Formats: sequence, C-alpha cells, structure tokens
Amino acid sequence: MKTYLMILFGAVLVDNFVLSKFMGICPFIGVSKKTSSAFGMSVAVTFVMVMATALTYPIYHYILVPASGAWDLGYLKTLTFILIIALFVQLVEILIKRFMPPLYKSLGIYLPLITTNCAVLGVTLMNIDDGYSFGQSLVNAAFSGLGFALAMVIFSGVRSRVDDAEEETPSTFRGVPATLIAAAIVSMSFLGFGGLGQ
Repeated sequence: MKTYLMILFGAVLVDNFVLSKFMGICPFIGVSKKTSSAFGMSVAVTFVMVMATALTYPIYHYILVPASGAWDLGYLKTLTFILIIALFVQLVEILIKRFMPPLYKSLGIYLPLITTNCAVLGVTLMNIDDGYSFGQSLVNAAFSGLGFALAMVIFSGVRSRVDDAEEETPSTFRGVPATLIAAAIVSMSFLGFGGLGQ
C-alpha cells in the first residue's frame, strides 16, 4: 500500500510530468487559454495514458521480452508503444468529434498531437524502466494523467489572469513572454513538493 501511495503522490505532485519533468509542454501552452478546453485535453490525455499502459505493459512483458532471447525484439519497444498510443488517440479523436463537436473544435490540432506527446510515451516507458507491476503501472498512468490535469487547470486559471492584465503588462512581455513567465512561476510552485518523495 505504501508503494501505491508513493506512486500516487509522486505522479501528481513530486514528479508532475508537465511542471517537474517538462513533458507535454505543447498542449500545456497551446490549450490552456480556456479552462474547459484544458480540462477536455486533460481527460483525453489521461484516457490515452491509462489505456496505452494497459496494453503496452502486457505486450512488452509477454511478447517483446520473451522473444528477445531468440529474436532480440527489445529495440521495438518505443515504436510499438507509439503505434499503440496512436491507436487510442484516433479512438479519442473519433469519439470527441462525434459526441462533443465544440470541444473537438477548441482542441484543434492539439488533439491528434497527443500521439507525439512525450508525457504519454514517457509514462509507458517509465513504467517499464521503474519495474512497476501491472497494477502499479495503471496507478502511475492514472495519477500522472491527474497531475497533467492539475497542471493544465491551474495554469488555465493563471493564464486567464495574465491575459486580463495585458494592458498593465509592459509591451515587451505581452503574449508569449508573459505566458512563459507565468508557466515558470507555476512550475516553481511545485518544487516545494520535492521532499515528499523521500
């Protein structure tokens, strides 16, 4: 139980993929203008993380690793994981386009870019590298998605305040510079959780 709690707190706060490991920055910056689109992207990313982990873990442990003695298929890990992630991203894209057209429109190009989101691939690879069991891998994926959602929603709130104060902002810092500075400040706020993992 202690291991699962460490994974939970690590994934959400200590080793947050966006704010501590700086993975998944593209949707973090691109889709965080509105809280609704940030939340929608977070749900999509979390779904893909969990489902990709549920499929990549057995494929790695029961197909790629056992075969690696005779065929040495370990080098196919990254390629296989990306293909599985792409499969689930296509499924999510179809479902959102069919049932939530406004969200689909607001996410735009960032929805198919989940395929190349290094946070999603990072979760699947780190589960293997850290030696997690199947259950631990699923918990890590789910709470990494929750950590991604937390970062997105917090930053969408901060970003709306920054955008509202654009008139008071010096012209040099307006737009992207102000957004990046706000992202850095939010990221620094998560450094305080660093001692929880020890």
